[in-house]
Amino acid sequence: MTAYFIRRFLLIIPTFLGITLAVFVIMHFVPGGPVERRIMQYQMAAMNEGGAAAASSSRGSQSLPDDAIQQIREYYGFDKPVHIRYALWLWKVLHLDLGNSYIYQDPVWDVIKSRFPVSIFLGVTGFLLSYLVCIPLGVFKAIRHGSRFDFVSSALVFVGYAIPGWALGTALLVFLGGGSFWSIFPLGGFRPDNWAYLSTWGKVTGQIHYMFLPVLCYMVGAFATDTILTKNSLMENLGQDYVRTAFAKGLTEHRVIFVHALRNSLIPIVTGLGHVISLMLAGSFLIERVFNIDGMGYLGYTAILQRDYPVALGILVISSVLMLVGNILSDIIYAMVDPRIRFK
Repeated sequence: MTAYFIRRFLLIIPTFLGITLAVFVIMHFVPGGPVERRIMQYQMAAMNEGGAAAASSSRGSQSLPDDAIQQIREYYGFDKPVHIRYALWLWKVLHLDLGNSYIYQDPVWDVIKSRFPVSIFLGVTGFLLSYLVCIPLGVFKAIRHGSRFDFVSSALVFVGYAIPGWALGTALLVFLGGGSFWSIFPLGGFRPDNWAYLSTWGKVTGQIHYMFLPVLCYMVGAFATDTILTKNSLMENLGQDYVRTAFAKGLTEHRVIFVHALRNSLIPIVTGLGHVISLMLAGSFLIERVFNIDGMGYLGYTAILQRDYPVALGILVISSVLMLVGNILSDIIYAMVDPRIRFK
């Protein structure tokens, strides 16, 4: 099994190269890149300086000279072939240099690092609450299988699963956000504006007040999956021979379910722990956009719209590595909690 995991770690290299190369090529051939945006900015500045009348009379002369355009292309590195640009960018990445942001004019590491606390808070909170709610709910649904509670909860769970998190967030802001009929929660943001002046209890309640709706939208995606997976896994284990043997020995129903059957039923749930790292930092582009939370997801969203390629590629590097390592960690956890698993 050690040889299997060594091969899996080695496969990270070609997989990472394939992901980054594909995205790098696509981003650098999409219209409206940084060169085009900078040329347009210079043209608009020239038109504003000359006045609207002069600009309308000499619209054809507002284009930049070829040497100026070439200097802009050299500044952004677009004067080289795409494979050369990718090789230079990859060489910097291997030296932990993600370049400088086109928009913020700061190192990409510094721009991304400032968003880590927000993404970690949302990711960890959403993950823990999902497990704390979904596992007991799945157990109760398995015990009450076929009851009215099971039917009603299944309907609610699948309705929630069918609604995207960002769409749910928009609806919640309309009905519960500031300015609506039920003005209960703020329209967005990560913390209250007067955070530095609040007491400890005020910070706790203020953070909960601002993060209740975003965390709820984070949970809705994995809610149905974890609940139904827990229920089906527990029902499958309750039909196994070892459970019938435990009942035959005179063990109580509570002990059989929660000590013997539930432990084996949680194996598929536990294997998802390997993805926690990527979940904490990846964020959600649209959810953070809806709630105006300046985390990793919102940063990636704005970087793509503004063609800030270094930031977008930096987020891609981090999320890709975490995803690939998380997949391997899931297999390792699977083999640790279930001795029957042997990877070859």
